[in-house]
Amino acid sequence: MSAPSGSAAHLDAILPQVSAERMAATVSALAADDFTGRRVGTAGGAAARAWLVAHLANLGATVDTDDFPVRNVPELYAAPTVVWGKGDTSTRLTFGREVAVHCASADTSEVRRGPLGVAGSGDPAGRWLVVPTGGNPLDAARDASGAAGLLLSRAVDADGWQYTVLAGPDPGPLPILTLDAGTHRAVLAAVTGKGWCSANTPLRRRDVTGTNIHARFPAAQAGGIEVLLTAHYDGVGDRPGLRQPGASDNASGVAVVLEAARILAAARPVGVGVGVALLDAEEVGALGSAHHSQQLQAGDVRPLVINVDGAGLLDQAAAVEAGGPAHALLALLDQAGRHTGLPLAAGPVASDNRRYAAAGLAAVGIGAGMAGYHSPADTPDRVDPHTLEAIARLVVATVCLAASTHATVSSSIGDKR
Repeated sequence: MSAPSGSAAHLDAILPQVSAERMAATVSALAADDFTGRRVGTAGGAAARAWLVAHLANLGATVDTDDFPVRNVPELYAAPTVVWGKGDTSTRLTFGREVAVHCASADTSEVRRGPLGVAGSGDPAGRWLVVPTGGNPLDAARDASGAAGLLLSRAVDADGWQYTVLAGPDPGPLPILTLDAGTHRAVLAAVTGKGWCSANTPLRRRDVTGTNIHARFPAAQAGGIEVLLTAHYDGVGDRPGLRQPGASDNASGVAVVLEAARILAAARPVGVGVGVALLDAEEVGALGSAHHSQQLQAGDVRPLVINVDGAGLLDQAAAVEAGGPAHALLALLDQAGRHTGLPLAAGPVASDNRRYAAAGLAAVGIGAGMAGYHSPADTPDRVDPHTLEAIARLVVATVCLAASTHATVSSSIGDKR
């Protein structure tokens, strides 16, 4: 089914206003040094938030912020010092590439040195235990009383980085380090050759405050449709000696939402209300959207939610995940994709959209690639301007079509209700 002629004419008039250059500038701004990777509860996150609040106010929105508690955020307060060897030979490992600290590690600031061993074999006391590939570190820790720590194998990305994780299990009793596969094999082989390891794991947990940003544009007329555009603005944050800009994840999604809001604020179709929620603490378990979705549920407010998580590099089709009673919203998105020429495919978008869907709201998540995920390689130059433009056009078209095609179009993407 094609778009009604009025909607099509309206879309054709405003879609050329989408600016890839403006969005690229937003990505660069949010990935700048001053914002230090935008981890929840940091000065860099607060600076990014102030910048975003001012940006939305300049668009004519009524903007407010909403705080919520975030517990036990892991923070690496120094780069680990990790050296291993056999006999008198030694090799110092490069932090972020050959070695990283596991998010379930105990906090150990002082360097521990001990002989190498294999988890589950022999006396663990005082030894750095190599966990065989595929082994569970929590299981290994339970059988490693008195050990110096655990050494796990972990894959690196195409750029050679171990990605940063903030969400995970509670810390265990032992220091835990992750090694790239080649280093892990070499260290495991050294167990029987008088191998040793010397290392620390300076990883503490902090209770911090997360802060969501809410922007409201003129409300829909009585009986109209409310659309909520969302994206998380937090990142995993810088690590000691390593910048992690968070350009694709998720400055790109924020840039898309801001651009769509800018256009829709000036050319919103009659009968559609537009709101924006820029969410904090997604990287520690989508806590910002959990907080907001509960507020909406308690207030019996039921907007259509469109969440953008990663608009860095489109690979043939944008991934779409629908949740909640999203059939009508998914149909709108499907039609918008056809109108703008953007292929869509059902695929996992494991982000804030799931929290809104779990609260019973119609929600879709849109994802279009992330280069350098959670690593120093997530830089603005790797965010594709054409991808930004394509996703922003899709979002704008979906909102505009909501005025006249609500619940009338079938979808081929797939619907999880």
